[in-house]
Amino acid sequence: MTMAFTPFVDDLALIEVFLLLVASVLAYSGIRVWLAMRSNQPDMLRKVLHGTAIPIGLVGAATFILALWGEMTWPFLTSDGMGGYNIFFFDPMLLLSFVLIAFAFSAYLSLRLEYVGVFALVAGGAVIFYGWTGYTASPPFTKDPFYTLLLYLGFGVAGLLALPASVIVDYYTTSVERGRTPWQVALSAASPRSRSRSWGVRAAQPTVPRVFAGSAATEQPPAEETAFRMPKILQALVLMFPVIIALAGIAAFWYFGVTLPGHLGNGPSAAP
Repeated sequence: MTMAFTPFVDDLALIEVFLLLVASVLAYSGIRVWLAMRSNQPDMLRKVLHGTAIPIGLVGAATFILALWGEMTWPFLTSDGMGGYNIFFFDPMLLLSFVLIAFAFSAYLSLRLEYVGVFALVAGGAVIFYGWTGYTASPPFTKDPFYTLLLYLGFGVAGLLALPASVIVDYYTTSVERGRTPWQVALSAASPRSRSRSWGVRAAQPTVPRVFAGSAATEQPPAEETAFRMPKILQALVLMFPVIIALAGIAAFWYFGVTLPGHLGNGPSAAP
C-alpha cells in the first residue's frame, strides 16, 4: 500500500534573507535621505526616493508572494508540533510586504509618504506584539526566543519611527514645491561656526534700494540675510529610522547565520 504525504517546504532562511535585504536598502537610503535634507538638496532627495522604490518594490512583491503562500500551506496541525507558526512567522511578513509595496508606489510616484508612515506605525506595533507573544509563550515559539524577540522588536520599532520620519520628509518636499526654503535661520542669530559653513540655500540680498522723499534720499534698512538650517531634533528623528532598521538588519543577519545550518541539517537552529 502506497501512503501519500505532503512534503514540507522550509523557507525560513529565505525569509531572513529578505529581511536582511529590506533592512540594508532602507538603512542606506534612509542615511542618504537624511544627508540630502540636512544639506538642503531637494533634487538629491527625490532621486534617492525614486531609486529606492524599485528594489523595495521587488522585495515587497516577492515577500508578499512568499508570505501569502506560507499563510496557506505552512504546517498548522497541533499534532505535528508546529501549530501556530504560520501565524507567528507569516502574519508579520505579510504586513511588511504591504508596507514595502505601499512605500514603493508612493516613492516612485512622488506621493506623500505620511500615509505609508501610518501604515508602518500600525504594522510595527503589531509586529512588536507578535514578538512579545512568541517570547512569553510556554513553551516559547523558537529555540532561541530572546534573539527572536530582538528581531521582531527591531523591525517593529523601525515601523513606529517611520511615521515621524515620513512626516518630516513630506514637510520638506512640500515646502520646496511651494518655492519656500524650510527651516531658515537669521545669520545674525547663528553661531560663528554655522555662519562660516554652508547650510544650503541662502537668501542673498540685492543692492540696498533708495527711497526718495521730496528732495532728500533715504535708505531702507537691508533685509536680514537668512540661511537654511534643519533643526537638530528633526535631524535626530529622521536619523533614528535608518539606525534602528540597520540594527534590525544585524539581528536578521545573525538569525540567518544561526538558522541556516540547522535547517540544512548541519547543526542546531534558532528556529523550529
